[in-house]
Amino acid sequence: MWILWIVVGVLAFVVLNIFFYFVPVGLWISALAAGVPVGPLTFIGMRLRKVSPHKVINPMIAAWKAGIKLSVSDLEAHYLAGGNVERVVRALISADKAGIPLTFKRAAAIDLAGRDVYDAVAMSVNPRVIQTPKVSAVAKDGIELMAIARVTVRANIDRLVGGATEETVIARVGEGIVSAIGSANSYKEVLENPDSISKLVLSKGLDAGTAFEILSIDIADIDVGRNIGAELQTAQAEADLKVARAQAEVRRAQAVAREQEMKALTQERRAAVVEAEAEIPRAIAEAFRKGQLGIMDYYRLRNIQADTQMRERLAREEGQPPETRGEQGPGGSA
Repeated sequence: MWILWIVVGVLAFVVLNIFFYFVPVGLWISALAAGVPVGPLTFIGMRLRKVSPHKVINPMIAAWKAGIKLSVSDLEAHYLAGGNVERVVRALISADKAGIPLTFKRAAAIDLAGRDVYDAVAMSVNPRVIQTPKVSAVAKDGIELMAIARVTVRANIDRLVGGATEETVIARVGEGIVSAIGSANSYKEVLENPDSISKLVLSKGLDAGTAFEILSIDIADIDVGRNIGAELQTAQAEADLKVARAQAEVRRAQAVAREQEMKALTQERRAAVVEAEAEIPRAIAEAFRKGQLGIMDYYRLRNIQADTQMRERLAREEGQPPETRGEQGPGGSA
């Protein structure tokens, strides 16, 4: 008989353990006390679907206590989809208290898209200030200005899914600052009225297509940098000087080449003259043999040559210093 009681006790212990595993009694009592309609079968079904009851029922209790009626099936489906049920419920409660229209489906979609829906709601209530890095731009007079802006943004719940992030806002604001400074005639105008940059950038509608709404753009700091215009002019002058030097070197090389060509041509002509003069004795000898030149003709030719050499020597001596006129010339001694 006592064996039967032991078996019954063991079975009862096993059944109770299984029941307490599938049905967390403490959580069930908390849900009933909060008026959340859940029963043992709901807990058993969640366990069978490998859903943590605490991660679903506790946020549901908080939502019901805040006056937001959410169903177990919706929260369970969001949990199975990989969403953060607690963050979604907290976002819904915050949005409801702040008067921001936000449904569970939209909040779940934002959470599954990888955005922090609770942080987005908090940013909608309390706008965030984003500081841009130092943006460098050049005015029309060539002076570089470096500006830092603070952008006040508020999350746009309707554009959170598919909207651009903070990096896009910072990039657009930086581009607007560069455009505003670049359109200024002088850097002094920008220093005198830095709010003109803010107004111009803000009027461009830079928050289009982003998950934020730009409330204000304020220039926090602006510094004067280098004289880019003067540096560019100096660099251009140096480049022009190098080009001029290169062109002059080309012309010099062409002149040297032409000079060498003329020297070669002169040498060729001199060689031709020497070669022609070498043919003269042969021609005279040939004329003697043929009887075309007599001995008197030859003497007259020699006299003409001697007279010509003397005239050339006298002409050279007239152009020389007096102390060198007595030197021996090509025709003999003086």
